[in-house]
Amino acid sequence: MASPPPTPFRSPADPTAAVAPLAPTEPHRELTLRAVLVAVLVAALMGASDSTVVLRIGYGPNISVVSAFFGFILIGIIGLVTGKRATRWENNLVQTAGTAAGQASFMVVWLAAVDMLEQKGLLHLTLSRVQVFLWLSLAGMLGVLLAVPLRRHYIDEEDLRFADGTAAGETLLVLDQGAREAGPRVAALGIGTLVSGLIALLRDGEAALSALKLRFLQLPGELSFRFLVPFADKVRFGTEVGVLSLGAGLLIGLRIGLSMLLGSVLAWVIAPGPLVSSGIVAELSFTKLLQTWIMWPATGLMVAGGVTALALKWRSIARSFRGLGRSGGAAGDFPMRLVVPGVLVLAVALAVLQYVSLGFPLWLTVVSLLLSVLLMMVGIRVLGETNWAPISAMANVMQAVFAVLAPGHVPINMVGSGMSGSIAANGEHLMQDFRAGKIVGSTNRNLTILQLVGVPSGAFAVAVCYPLVKARYGIGGEHGLTSPISQKWAGFAELLSRGVGALPPSALWALGLAVVLGVVLTLLEATRLGRFLPSPTALGMGMLIPGYAVVPMALGGAVQHLWSKLSPRTEGRYCTPLASGFIIGEALVILALAFVAVVG
Repeated sequence: MASPPPTPFRSPADPTAAVAPLAPTEPHRELTLRAVLVAVLVAALMGASDSTVVLRIGYGPNISVVSAFFGFILIGIIGLVTGKRATRWENNLVQTAGTAAGQASFMVVWLAAVDMLEQKGLLHLTLSRVQVFLWLSLAGMLGVLLAVPLRRHYIDEEDLRFADGTAAGETLLVLDQGAREAGPRVAALGIGTLVSGLIALLRDGEAALSALKLRFLQLPGELSFRFLVPFADKVRFGTEVGVLSLGAGLLIGLRIGLSMLLGSVLAWVIAPGPLVSSGIVAELSFTKLLQTWIMWPATGLMVAGGVTALALKWRSIARSFRGLGRSGGAAGDFPMRLVVPGVLVLAVALAVLQYVSLGFPLWLTVVSLLLSVLLMMVGIRVLGETNWAPISAMANVMQAVFAVLAPGHVPINMVGSGMSGSIAANGEHLMQDFRAGKIVGSTNRNLTILQLVGVPSGAFAVAVCYPLVKARYGIGGEHGLTSPISQKWAGFAELLSRGVGALPPSALWALGLAVVLGVVLTLLEATRLGRFLPSPTALGMGMLIPGYAVVPMALGGAVQHLWSKLSPRTEGRYCTPLASGFIIGEALVILALAFVAVVG
């Protein structure tokens, strides 16, 4: 999935002690029935929770590591009942399915962008749950199969790092060492989940379950910082009452957290007064400020930063296309005799689906598919070297392509870029699973099978949960889920359809300056000054997210930094599982409350 700008890789293992080599005596149980059943459950869990998190803060946590923890717990419980201890290979397959589901769920940002464009009257594209499920499943599985022939080149020959996959593999090895190593980490995950879920229940429970006449200790949803600016409540600048964003901050680190905080202060503390007093924005409200002006410099920063980062890696991109011809299959890989017909069947099915239900021309599906393969190869290289998945930036590139192929046609722009982004995202992150599998010694064929199982599981979760969350909390607006990546995706489509002349002159100037600043900051990131300067992508994202989510994220980044300095051993052991618990606990409660409220 799209992630924040890359942060230094931190292994979840104890940094003071290497993982001991394993010589297991138990049978090599891998593709077992219990592994597949737990994989489907974890995939649905990750797909449902991660989509909610993405809509709140713009990206998800390291879904590979989170899936590894939850898979270990669930399959371990089954092992206790049956008397057959779970193996690390079974856990790896479960983690793989969860990662695949996370990539499918990330495309909820595309659904939210479509809704945002519909609210503005720029698009009329209503998708049923069945359409969402089929579209995400077909595109995701197509991305998985297209990536299979690339494994040997990027994993065996190039031996790229793929930090999230490495972290997941090392986590699986640590968990496989027994209760002494696994117990404290699992406890940290459980404590984080319980604390986060309880706070969310006390905060949202009474309002969501009003039809059931239940009474809870009512916590406020957010606290406005009116002591800083008198209009803080109108622009949603403050802090949330909860630990989801705090957990995200623990994972992204200090530099990214502070970059987002700077963007939030510029957008929601400094800019509103002059914009309203000068008449550029008619109303002092979060929605009006965002849609009229703030989103344009934010979009400029994020698009310029992402595209420039890709351009700087042109040597890596060039290497992506070298040596592929001599990379053949290897023992244990998913067989090519199934890959080729599978790609053809899925491509035809996707083309027909998009033509019949979305009005997308067949020839443009072919174009999207060809471009998706190129984007995937670029994305795999960038992800492997930097741990940054350039899904959002690549989607913007595709939007520009479709603006040329079908000028002013918003539906084609959105469907084409969404399809390419979904295919490329799933293909890129299959390599994370191959990296984890190589560390623990899993069979590549089985990893691919579980990816193919995980994608539709995640797609099903999104198809079911997104309408519930949208109905309960709303998308955009004054109080809805902001989904900053969706704001950028929808905003870029609007810009391409209407042209820059449709923007207020001051917003156009701000957009141009933001593009220049995004390029300059990205260029400087490669120098010694880079670690002292804000990230342009995080700066722009901080401008799109309400301050109530950004402030605790910055606090989380500061806590992680201080923790790593005072006690690197405990930070290395407990930070990742605790943060993951903070994130997933609230996400699951939000989903449960939305389901009960809508059904009730």
